Amino acid sequence: MTQINRVLVLLVAAVLLGSMSVFTVGQTQKAIKFQMGEIVETSYSPGLYFKIPFINNVKKFDARILTLESKPERFLTSEKKNVIVDSFAKWRIKDVAKYYKTVAGDITAANVRLDQIVKDAMRGEFSKRTIRELVSSERGQIRDILIHAANPVADEMGIDIVDIRVMRVDLPGEVSSSVYRRMEAERARVAREFRSRGAEMAERIRADADRQRDVIVGEAYRDAELKRGEGDAEAADVSAQAYGKNRDFYAFYRSLSAYKQAFKRDGNSIVLDSESEFFQYFKKSK
Repeated sequence: MTQINRVLVLLVAAVLLGSMSVFTVGQTQKAIKFQMGEIVETSYSPGLYFKIPFINNVKKFDARILTLESKPERFLTSEKKNVIVDSFAKWRIKDVAKYYKTVAGDITAANVRLDQIVKDAMRGEFSKRTIRELVSSERGQIRDILIHAANPVADEMGIDIVDIRVMRVDLPGEVSSSVYRRMEAERARVAREFRSRGAEMAERIRADADRQRDVIVGEAYRDAELKRGEGDAEAADVSAQAYGKNRDFYAFYRSLSAYKQAFKRDGNSIVLDSESEFFQYFKKSK
């Protein structure tokens, strides 16, 4: 081997040895350094670090917030009724050494164990509450209770549960139909109550309208009779004054009116004595 080849071999070996002696930890990572299979260091902040080749090895884990999506699970409420709950949890690695020792750094294994922890907390909490409380505005309170109950157990795995959310609470099919029937009966009862109240109010309004109509009609009839009486009195007064001024003309005018009414229709006949006072104005005046 020539001198140049030896130098190249030594240079390549130095580069390889140097690359095996350093490692980096990213912003979204946690790392463990092992020495002959034993954990020797875990507190790494982001940056560049050194290790002894073939003696130390390093494992890195995702330090970001991870999501556990649980399958819908059936729980029993305080009313002894089943509900199907769809939920998810947010978690992250808190103690990387514990995390590695309990699940060997496997996210799938961590999710399986964490899923059981969260569901045990839900089972204990949901058994204290009714269906109405589960679907009401108390979900924020339930969330805090679940996180507080699940975190001590998760802490033994080196995991910190950040959030637990109940997305949907459904009833099983057999329960839903009975609940819907009960709700329908309740709505029908409320509708009947509203209708009866409406009918009662309508009767009161109708009776009040009839009363006001009778009052208005009575007052109008009273005023009309007063006006008619005043008109008749005024007409009688005018007639009396006219009669007093010219009695002959008034008698003649009254007779013409009587003739007009008597012979109003064609063919009308009156049988009277020719000397009757009714025909006095038909006679030639002397």
